[in-house]
Amino acid sequence: MKLSYYIAKRYLFAKKSRNAINVISSVSVAGVAVGTMALIIILSVFNGLETMVRSIFNTFDPDIKISMAEGKTFSPDSAQLKLLAHVEGVSSYSLTLEENALLKYGDRQYIATIKGVDDNYPSVSAIDSAMFEGAFTLKSDKGRPYAIPGIGVAQYLGMRINFVTPLNIYVPRKDGGKNLNAENAFNKRYISPSGIFEVEKEYDSKYVYVPLDFARDLTGSENGVTAVEVKFRKDAEPSDVQKKIEGIYGKGFSVRNRYEQQEIFYKVMKSERLAIFFILTLILVIASFNVIGSLTMLIIEKERDIGILKSLGADNNLIRKIFIFEGWLISIIGALAGIILGYIICWLQQTFGIIRLNSESLIMDSYPVVMKLRDFIIVPSTVLLIGYWAAWYPVRFLTKKFLSKDA
Repeated sequence: MKLSYYIAKRYLFAKKSRNAINVISSVSVAGVAVGTMALIIILSVFNGLETMVRSIFNTFDPDIKISMAEGKTFSPDSAQLKLLAHVEGVSSYSLTLEENALLKYGDRQYIATIKGVDDNYPSVSAIDSAMFEGAFTLKSDKGRPYAIPGIGVAQYLGMRINFVTPLNIYVPRKDGGKNLNAENAFNKRYISPSGIFEVEKEYDSKYVYVPLDFARDLTGSENGVTAVEVKFRKDAEPSDVQKKIEGIYGKGFSVRNRYEQQEIFYKVMKSERLAIFFILTLILVIASFNVIGSLTMLIIEKERDIGILKSLGADNNLIRKIFIFEGWLISIIGALAGIILGYIICWLQQTFGIIRLNSESLIMDSYPVVMKLRDFIIVPSTVLLIGYWAAWYPVRFLTKKFLSKDA
């Protein structure tokens, strides 16, 4: 093995009689390096986007969301809530009630979703850390209810925190179809905003937080909730806690973790990541044809050397190993160069944010990049596997001619 590697290394770096072989070898190394670098960068960008999206969702989505498997609202059972509070790994829970509503502020109108939450909600969600203006205050010291709209809702309505102009909220009555008078078909309440939150464009343009009892009074649902949202302790095992909660609530309820709450989005992101990986891998396969071309020309040029090695006692396996090592060295050098370049570019983007995002709806102003060790293992492994195939193919078939000739 040492002899075949030594000769292969000499063949790779020594000057050839035909300059085209040197050029093709250099192009082969460059092609592998660019492909490897692209894989490292793209996968790191996907890691960064996934981390950014998770941070956005984690601000709004609870660790566990308990809702009806069929239907919209339900009355929470006090016995189940007691069992839930004593589940090992559960830090706190909050009752929430969501309903679509018509908002009117001054002469502007907007359809949004009001989300009634209890006093425990800030301990379940990190929404109080995403305030654009004001504070996440649901009630005053005297019990006066307040609303916290998203910045998208506030901007459309032209809403400011002035406690002068109230926000009017209209929700259809459950028996509204029986009333001929349009005014009696809606429950109407007014409330003042205490703050404005900013998480992500979809949430910011959809939700308005209000106290739970205010939402119940507005919707005419005395004890109803749409979900029980649960927060884990830091040392909790999520899958174990989820199974215990499913055991408490049974088949009539849906108990979803953060991934399941945004399942479609995460599946799409994983599919895109996998598709990009295969596309870039295909580009690497195409680039490996340069390796095949380089080895083909080298084998033809070294026909005389093959005959000398055979006369000195070299067997067929030794000669094949020389050229396989030659092709693999091209892949290894290209892979190492690509990894180093990819790491440098990702580090520069992480540190300086060279490539900017032209979007006001995101919480970052530059492309997020997160480098993970698994990518630096999977990518070179894939490159070396392709490189081995690119070396084995011409060596296996092209050396037959010369080895059989000398036999």
